[in-house]
This record gives sequence, structure tokens and C-alpha cells, in this order.
Amino acid sequence: MKLSDLRLWGLVLGAVLISWSRSHALDAQHTLHHSKQTSQHLSAGAHAHSRHRAVSGTSAHRASSTATTVHSKAQHSASQTQKSSIRPASLHRRRHHYYERFTASSFTDAPIGEGDVTTGEDPIVRQAAIDALGDMNGTAVVINPANGRILAMVNQKLALSPGAEPCSTIKLSVALAALSEGLVTRDTMVQLQGFRMNMTQAIAHSNNLYFEELGRELGFDRVRHYANQFGLGELAGYHIDGEQLGVYPDEPIPAAEGGVGRMCSFGQGVSMTPLQLGALVAAIANGGTLYYLQHPTSPDEIAGFEPKVKRKLDIARFVPDLQDGMAGAVHYGTARSLRSNFQEFPVFGKTGTCSDSGTRFGWFASYSQTPLGNLVTVFFLEGGRPTFGPRAAELTGEFYKNLWDRNYFAGKDQQTASASTASATGTTAAQ
Repeated sequence: MKLSDLRLWGLVLGAVLISWSRSHALDAQHTLHHSKQTSQHLSAGAHAHSRHRAVSGTSAHRASSTATTVHSKAQHSASQTQKSSIRPASLHRRRHHYYERFTASSFTDAPIGEGDVTTGEDPIVRQAAIDALGDMNGTAVVINPANGRILAMVNQKLALSPGAEPCSTIKLSVALAALSEGLVTRDTMVQLQGFRMNMTQAIAHSNNLYFEELGRELGFDRVRHYANQFGLGELAGYHIDGEQLGVYPDEPIPAAEGGVGRMCSFGQGVSMTPLQLGALVAAIANGGTLYYLQHPTSPDEIAGFEPKVKRKLDIARFVPDLQDGMAGAVHYGTARSLRSNFQEFPVFGKTGTCSDSGTRFGWFASYSQTPLGNLVTVFFLEGGRPTFGPRAAELTGEFYKNLWDRNYFAGKDQQTASASTASATGTTAAQ
């Protein structure tokens, strides 16, 4: 009988110990999960604050454990029952905190580009962009960076809208500002919280902490100066009907919201249009000429087209530094999904993903070195969870594949050669 009692008490004690260990293991897992999520998004100062809270929580936990050992078994059991009852609520709060809810749709039932004015566009380029977008809710703008002419603008209502938060595409402007000021080169290793990184790696992997650090070092006035020089905050087009203005603020967002660092990591507080981004990337592609974008819509405008220069940017010597990171994004970084559809010639780009008020934005801006020269594209998507920057990059790869499969570059090359031959023949006859 005594042996049975001992076995019974042993089973009870074992059950209590198992319950205690599981409870504390869950608490530890929750704490580690919370710290990991925080470290991915906060600046170095916020990291320190997070670590302080984690240490404080550990100390309190140890004190609570010590106090528990001197309590009676009944008090210990009551404590465990209380912990078990609040644990599901804690898990529910964690799920609510980390999963964003989207109300916008990533897809559209209406024919993409319906109602667009297409008189002066390249029909093959336009169709390739339409086919790439499919039923995604978004816009595609294709630009010749050698003269600023828009070859195709699909879903013009969205393309000409006041724009949206630029997300991580703002990093291109910040990188050029930092390079222009001599703050870093592409190889300068910047010390961040627990690791070091250079510009090539930061652009390729779209690292927020790196660009927050550059933004704080530059200061808002210099960041804003360069952004305005690169065309943000002003109309990108030349007399394009319906074009609306994106906004670059006169003051930084409050420090409590991240200040200039957050503005430089994913453009919080900034509104940028697809045309503004396209004009900037065109200037990078051509070595520093910021053109007014033009979208001819009549036979007279097509016949009388002439490039119009807005200003010259002193960035030619920094383009190779920027290009390394943009190439890295496509080859091994955030835009590598592009290469699942297309690998025939080099593409250099930058993704962007962020959200506002239940709508997620997905950006991909790029330029390519085609057999006929550079070509600039901006794919901008709006919607919910299926909308994000790497998806816009994937669609850009589909766009280039469509052009390649239709022999667009070979056909254009033949047309150019024929025109040159005809011109030479005419000149000889005139002589």
C-alpha cells in the first residue's frame, strides 16, 4: 500500500513538473519570437531598447520563479492554472500584432488599360506589357532613356495618379545622395547592429537599417535637396494630360515615427508617381540627363517629337556604384524572380514593398541593356497580400520575355539597318 502511495505521488509530482516546464518553454519561445521580429525592423537605438526590455523580462521571470519555490503546493498549482488561462490570449495578441490585414484586391476584372490613349505608343511594347500584367491590378510604364519618350503606358489612370509611398525604391535616391556627398562608396562597410554591410549588398537585399543610417548621417535637408534634384516633388512629364503631382514633404516625419531614417529606408511620408520614378531611373540609365517625359498622342506630336531636357545631374561617375547593387538585386537579391522568366540580357533594378491603410504596394523600377540600347520600365502594383515588389520584378521578366519571343529586338535591328541603308543610298544619289 505504501508503495502504491509513493507511485501515486510520483505521478502527481511528474505531471506538475511537466506542466511547469511546458509553460516556461512557451514563454521563452514567445519572448525569442518577439525579439527576433523587433530586430528586423527597428534602428540600432530601438534594438537597445528591445534588449533592455528582454533583460528586464528575464529578471522578473527569475524573481517570479524564486518566489514560487517558497510558496505552498496549492499556491503553486493556482499560479500554474492562472498562467494556463492567460496563455491563449497572449498568443492571440501576437498573431494580431504580426499579421497585417489587407482590404484592397490585387486583381481586376476589367480589361487592363481600357480607356488608355495609345496613338503614339509602340503597339508591340504595349501588348507585351499588357500580357505581362495579366489580371494584376497595376500599371506598367516603358521609357526610352535616350530621349524621354514613353513607349507604352498601360493603365494610365493609375500611372498618372498622385502616386503612393515609394517603399524601398526611395533607396536609389538616397544612395545617389550619399555617393554625391562622399559619405560612402559602394565598398564602404557600414557598421550596423550586429553586422556590417556595403552599398552593393544593401541595395541588392534592400536593407532598411543601412539606409536609415545613411539618412541620419545625411540629415533631412540634404536628403530632400537631392530628392528634388532627381525630380521628386515635381511633375515628370511635359504637358501630359491628367498627370498629377507626387509629394516630397518640406519637413521630416516625427522622430516617434522614425524620422528621416524611416523616410530613407522605405519612403514613409513621401508620395511618388510611376512617372517620377521612371524619369529618375532613365537619368541613371543614360548617365545623368533628366528628361521631361513625353507621351505623344496625335500624329502631329509624333511627327514633331523632340527630346526636352529638364536638367543635367552630376551622377555619371556614381552610376557604376549604383549599378552593382541593382545588378545584385536581380541576380541574387530581392528581384531574382525576374530571372525565372528572362535571362537574355542584363537588367538592373530595385524592388519596393510596403503598405498603407489596408493596401499593399509593389514596385519594380529597372533599366536593361538590350541589343538596341537601354530600356526603362516601371511596374507598380496595388492590392493585398499577393502584391509585393518581387512580384513586380517577375512581371518585368515576363514583359522582356514577351518582347524577345516576338523578335522585337531583332525586328527593330533590321528596321534600323534598312533605314540606315536607305539614307546612305539617298545621300549618294544626291551627290
